[in-house]
Amino acid sequence: MDNRIESSETLRNKCGACFRQFNKVEHLVDHMRTSYHSVHEPMCGICRKHCRSFESLREHLIGPLPKVECARIFGVRGCNICLTILDTPNSLRAHRGACQLSRVSPQGLLSRMSNLGIKDDLLKVDGGRIRGPQVVALGCKMVGGGRDGSLDLCARVCLIDQDENIIFHSYVKPQIPVTNYRYETTGIRPEHLRDAMPLKQVQRKVQDFLCNGEPMWKIRSRSGKARILVGHGLDHELERLGIEYPAHMIRDTAKYPPLMKTSKLSNSLKYLTQAYLGYDIQTGIQDPYEDCVATMRLYMRMKSKVHQMEEYPLATDAQNRNNFAVWRQNELERMTPDELLAISRSDYYCWCLDSINVPEQ
Repeated sequence: MDNRIESSETLRNKCGACFRQFNKVEHLVDHMRTSYHSVHEPMCGICRKHCRSFESLREHLIGPLPKVECARIFGVRGCNICLTILDTPNSLRAHRGACQLSRVSPQGLLSRMSNLGIKDDLLKVDGGRIRGPQVVALGCKMVGGGRDGSLDLCARVCLIDQDENIIFHSYVKPQIPVTNYRYETTGIRPEHLRDAMPLKQVQRKVQDFLCNGEPMWKIRSRSGKARILVGHGLDHELERLGIEYPAHMIRDTAKYPPLMKTSKLSNSLKYLTQAYLGYDIQTGIQDPYEDCVATMRLYMRMKSKVHQMEEYPLATDAQNRNNFAVWRQNELERMTPDELLAISRSDYYCWCLDSINVPEQ
């Protein structure tokens, strides 16, 4: 066991976020320059340590080598789904009932699928005004094309709204022959695609709905008419559909830093749903509606995180670009760890920001 006593100089050079210690203050400044610590990082509710992802926080609390005191308290008052620390064991029991969500029942799915077209009443509100940004989730299922059946072809697509209602659902007729229907996971048979909607028609319907009457070149911020798109592995799904959509309007649970592995690789949707929603999906034949619901719930859970308000929350905001500039080195080295943390900003867009300052059109 390391019994070394921390010196006052070492404590002064201790990061106020992740608690890493440095021998020299210039090393701490270099660390803050590249770490992008912020109020948006997952944080231990006991020792207040910042973690880069919820997987890092989970390891800190219940991993193979957890922080002993934090693990002890978490074992009594911690929620293993959202990793929140509650005040008492009784409040934890009440919290778990709401935190653990239920899988969509097959009966509910069938009733929701009674209307398979794009609903025109979602486009307008009273007086015919177009609503501001809405949130929709996209899910696709792929069959195989090519000689060995390894080429992904979109054969089923689903769009849902924020309330988990189906906006659009259709089987999709690929543009080239299907050589592997992947029935064990897709449940798709040749008869499903025989009279299915052509890919070009699906592409046009989905893209028009997402853009909501706004030209693609004009979609530059969340203050317009275009809709926020949620999903898992959306780059691949949009590519298979032949759809382009602005990156700043996409919320991808496969690429959102707080939901990624500690190695900065993507977690599967199946794992994220089990770990952060508390139920299982993709246990047999997979339905795109179920995937849509899971990604929408993950998005809503991340969006609902309450973080300290910041006027300019991103490191890329013009007002923050010089916070850790090299020409400020002497000034930065005179700051305390807490002062350095106060001027540090995130290098990713936290989804909690979708909850604020979205003007109506």
